Amino acid sequence: MKEKVVTAYDKLAKDYEKHVDTESGHNAYYERQAMMKLMPNDMNSLTVLDAGCAAGWYTEQFLKRGAQVTAIDLSPAMVEACKRRVGYEAEVFACDLTEPLPFKNETFNLIVSSLTLHYIDDWAPTFQEFHRILKPGGQVIFSVHHPFMDFKHFERPDYFAHELLMETWNKKESGPVEVTFYRRPLQEILNVTSDQFIIDQIIEPQPDLAFKDKPHAMDWYKRWYDRLSTNPHFLIVKARK
Repeated sequence: MKEKVVTAYDKLAKDYEKHVDTESGHNAYYERQAMMKLMPNDMNSLTVLDAGCAAGWYTEQFLKRGAQVTAIDLSPAMVEACKRRVGYEAEVFACDLTEPLPFKNETFNLIVSSLTLHYIDDWAPTFQEFHRILKPGGQVIFSVHHPFMDFKHFERPDYFAHELLMETWNKKESGPVEVTFYRRPLQEILNVTSDQFIIDQIIEPQPDLAFKDKPHAMDWYKRWYDRLSTNPHFLIVKARK
């Protein structure tokens, strides 16, 4: 599975670097807007881990708010894209979230993981490591595929199954790319999280019309606003140690 994820996201790295910020509405105008509402405006005193940094959009936002940021990703090509974006302002390197993390106990005030954890089969070891490296009172905020969306979109026969799915993304730079990920029911997401953390908020994002006039956004809103207003696509969890 790791090899499949690396292969896919190495191929997708140029698309994330060049196009996702403006042309992928599900990222730029939906998930990111909901996630950033949960972040403090002033992050000057915070150490932050961007766990699954991709091409570095979140890394850059945290730096702009004054945080000391470490960014990690399984894909070497994504790591290089993130480095091109933020230069030496953040520590950026390849790292596997399913393995013991190379950080001391109680290193971070905040761990943010955007649309990454559904590529991991067993969350328990990862969340144990997140708990270990978070400072007391530290927060973890993550987004994943909404289990309802996966169940409905892929027409699965058993909502309660924990299973591997695949779809093909066709992007400008990469062409067709096979992407594999895991789906799991809501109770599993919440129970595994609450084994290590206190859950503060569950967010099922809806698109915000305040962003519809941004460049490139109007066509996406026309296609997706009604659907995402009534059918959640992602799920966000905010929890604390």
